[in-house]
Amino acid sequence: MTATLPSNAARPALDQAALDTLFLAARSHNGWTDAPVTDAEIKALYDLVKYGPTSANTQPARFVFVRSDEAKARLAPALSEGNRKALAAPVIALIGYDTKFYDKIPQVFPHNPGFRDLFVNNPGMVESHAFRNSALQGAYLIIAARALGLDVGPMSGFDQAKVDAEFFPGGTVKANFIAAIGHGDHSKVLERLPRLAFEEAAKIV
Repeated sequence: MTATLPSNAARPALDQAALDTLFLAARSHNGWTDAPVTDAEIKALYDLVKYGPTSANTQPARFVFVRSDEAKARLAPALSEGNRKALAAPVIALIGYDTKFYDKIPQVFPHNPGFRDLFVNNPGMVESHAFRNSALQGAYLIIAARALGLDVGPMSGFDQAKVDAEFFPGGTVKANFIAAIGHGDHSKVLERLPRLAFEEAAKIV
């Protein structure tokens, strides 16, 4: 059962160990151990991701978890040469976005099912909404995987048309990005690259 704080209670900050796991000591991985990722772990991962917020709760992301050798062989031609290392991971998550996400609005936004018409009547809004919010859901996937003791190697070097044809053949779902998932080989992690300082990337107004 999930614990719920009283509505007026201050939410405590995560401890240092949790911050390290999610951000400060977490790394993007390039190499993997032989430890598998089970069906139960994949489903637990999605069951965390689905609670991340999206605009009007539309949840446009669609996920394909590539794990079998046959599926990896289908994916391989779509990856850039430098990203084929991802095939060594136990699982490669394909994060796509459904351009007909609005058909689920009566289900996921039931207090205002007519909100679907906003997108039906304004098709120019669909692509940006779906792409933006699926990217959010993909980011939640990275953080959720780390929270569950998994490592992630996200990437965007792939042929979208090939991925769509192989794994999203209906024509309404398009690939956004890819993330290798498993237990990382820490000996293959590259040196951490610099991050921008607050003053270079942000301001308070």
